[in-house]
Amino acid sequence: MKGKVVLITGSSEGIGRETAFKFAGEGCALVITYNSHKKEGEQAAKKCLELGASEVLLLPLNVSDDKSIQNCVKVVVKKFKHVSILINNAGVLRYNLFKNQSFADIEDQVNVNLTGLMKMTHEALPHVKDMIINIASGAGKTAYETLVPYCATKFGVRGFSQGLALEVRIPVYAVNPGMTATRMTDWKGVKPEKVAQVILNTAKGKYKVKSGSDVDVWEHV
Repeated sequence: MKGKVVLITGSSEGIGRETAFKFAGEGCALVITYNSHKKEGEQAAKKCLELGASEVLLLPLNVSDDKSIQNCVKVVVKKFKHVSILINNAGVLRYNLFKNQSFADIEDQVNVNLTGLMKMTHEALPHVKDMIINIASGAGKTAYETLVPYCATKFGVRGFSQGLALEVRIPVYAVNPGMTATRMTDWKGVKPEKVAQVILNTAKGKYKVKSGSDVDVWEHV
């Protein structure tokens, strides 16, 4: 993995940050992105260098904003000429019964978790050389009450991954974490570094699954 350029959306904290740390330990060049948590992004970038990353680029990225996506990819390509592995991790969640979720709640989850993920992939795709990993969810395989829009987006991420795998020559995978101890879940669940290890293993081809497949985290931790 040494020297690979790995772009991870939503990598200032949580699963994205821990994933960046895993790839840093492999000697990769990392692109760390943040939306509203710049300080955490700076801290993550610093630790990546300490862990052995060959280089780290920290960029703002709001995947619900077209210009932000375009600018991020433009800067990455200008610096590194390509992306080896794109990891679409950025996501948001609103816990509430569907009838109590506002239009804004619904739109935010769809725009970030699904539309933004697809747009980010579309913009980066001409420059991605090795692999695309989309972070879906166990909630994209089994629906849950109070998570209806979120489930819909994650089912969509899996469908997008399966369809894209039929069109592109590089492998595409949907990694599905279960409950993971991050800000999103009030720190309840599996440690995010364990999820990150599954993502790294996926990138290394350790699970021997065909392009378009799901990689369910709970089967590997």
